[in-house]
Amino acid sequence: MNESRTALVRRARAIHRTLGETYPDAHCELDYLDPWQLLVATVLSAQSTDRRVNTVTPALFARFPDPDALAGADRSELEELIKPTGFFRAKTDSLLRLSAALIADFGGEVPAKVEQLVKLPGVGRKTANVVLSDAFGVPAITTDTHFIRLSRRFGWTQSSDPAAIEAEVGELFVRKDWNSLNHRVIWHGRRRCHARRPACGACSVANLCPSFGEGPTEAKIAEKLVREPRG
Repeated sequence: MNESRTALVRRARAIHRTLGETYPDAHCELDYLDPWQLLVATVLSAQSTDRRVNTVTPALFARFPDPDALAGADRSELEELIKPTGFFRAKTDSLLRLSAALIADFGGEVPAKVEQLVKLPGVGRKTANVVLSDAFGVPAITTDTHFIRLSRRFGWTQSSDPAAIEAEVGELFVRKDWNSLNHRVIWHGRRRCHARRPACGACSVANLCPSFGEGPTEAKIAEKLVREPRG
């Protein structure tokens, strides 16, 4: 697709506006009450779904309500609590180390800077940006699998590297729109623009998308592909 930088920016922002009309209630689908809970939930969401994580966290936080409690958790008990999210042994190790590091390095408080967050065990840049954007309201691009896929389909980037995508896509939008962009794009990826058979014929940004036609374009067929997210 041959378009000028100006045209790309205008098209990208038009997609953002249209997705806002399509998903006016787009938000983080992990349940949490504070930065600590969101950090833990995001760690658990790796290779899992938000819906599944949300079934686990109420009992988890009731049993271990803060980093001090979780750092002293019995490993087998913690593993049993988070087992439904998958990879529970590795996640247990991450949560125990994460809790201990928060206590040792930050007095048990979740830091609000990406440079500090990514130093925590089990916390990569994507997880850090989720916490920054949703718990602290700091503008941050969240390059999860849906965001990466759609950014490429929309022609916002040709890269597959999350850090490069974060930088390239961020330059197309004003910083104050980054957080709403995350949710709108992720919601669209979960509901319509699937990895396999995107619902092109039921897409509100079809006329703005250079990848239109990767999935069924007939409305009746495409509508059957629209679904509530499984993660």
